[in-house]
Amino acid sequence: AKAPPKLVVAPGPHVFAGAQRRGGLVRTALAGGMTTRRMMLDVLVALVPIVGVSIYVFGWRALVQLGICVVCCVTAETVFTRARGRAATLGDLSAVVTGAILAMSLPATAPWYVGAIGSFVAIGLGKIVFGGLGANLFNPAMVGRAFVMIAFPAALGASGYVLKVASEAPGSAPATIVAISAGRDRPDAITRPTPMDDYKQRHVVAPLWELAKGTTNGSLGETSALACLLGGLYLCLRRTASWEIPLGVILAAGAIAGAINLGNMGAEWTFLHDLAGGALLFGAFFIATDPVSSPLTPKGKVIFGLGIGALVMCLRRLSGYPEGVMFAVLIMNSLVPLINRWTVPRPVGGPVPAKG
Repeated sequence: AKAPPKLVVAPGPHVFAGAQRRGGLVRTALAGGMTTRRMMLDVLVALVPIVGVSIYVFGWRALVQLGICVVCCVTAETVFTRARGRAATLGDLSAVVTGAILAMSLPATAPWYVGAIGSFVAIGLGKIVFGGLGANLFNPAMVGRAFVMIAFPAALGASGYVLKVASEAPGSAPATIVAISAGRDRPDAITRPTPMDDYKQRHVVAPLWELAKGTTNGSLGETSALACLLGGLYLCLRRTASWEIPLGVILAAGAIAGAINLGNMGAEWTFLHDLAGGALLFGAFFIATDPVSSPLTPKGKVIFGLGIGALVMCLRRLSGYPEGVMFAVLIMNSLVPLINRWTVPRPVGGPVPAKG
């Protein structure tokens, strides 16, 4: 007698690989199969151009930040899963992806302990406390990023530097700024304000080509719009990321920024600066598209993306923060259960009749 099929009850994402039966053997169709590990590998491949630009712009600091976050996320995954009496599931590479995205959301000059603490918070409070992979409500990397931003604001922003600015003529381009580490007499790094911060505080507009290339200051993953687009399009073509989410983010942010731009046609800061500047594209393709913390239905994904794009622009224009992607994603993550309920597909043949 044949053994009954094994039923496994577990939280999403319910991703499986197609199988082919040949000669009595079941072989996984690797070319077309979709597994969690393959999805994570796709994300890592898509991050390659972004990591490359960050190394080109920030040098060895980018590699150090990336290494710290990945190692600490893997360590945290091992420690917390074993503390719950379960085997560590490092083979799915989800901890590696969380570490890589967290690192790309941090500035290169953030102290080592910021990435380490953020990694443990991301895995512990953002993932394991909900039950592990597939059960988390919020994007783990953004949970860790939000914690260190609140706990160490000076280490993550321009206020963490002691600035010595060269003399500038009024209205001229920003001069190079020398950042001096506390307790040192020699320059530790040469940098400039982030484009979003520079515009927010001094109304200085960065050239669009610099925003596209990534030769500006900012978090490791947000400087190059072209690298984010290249990696994001790869994810969408591989169907690892749902294209509805980044489309919704870009449409909402572009529409609001375009309306503001129409109200002041002579402004140097255009809607393209809002799209290419900051972490909008990185967040749209790599953070908002997390399959666990985003909606399940196509309509829900569009609503989710539109909400993120609208919140980003509201935070940029109405709050004291020059950037708002992290908070926008976390707020919309909290609404995902409601969005899923609102957008339940209509059954074929109409709704099931209510019992009399």
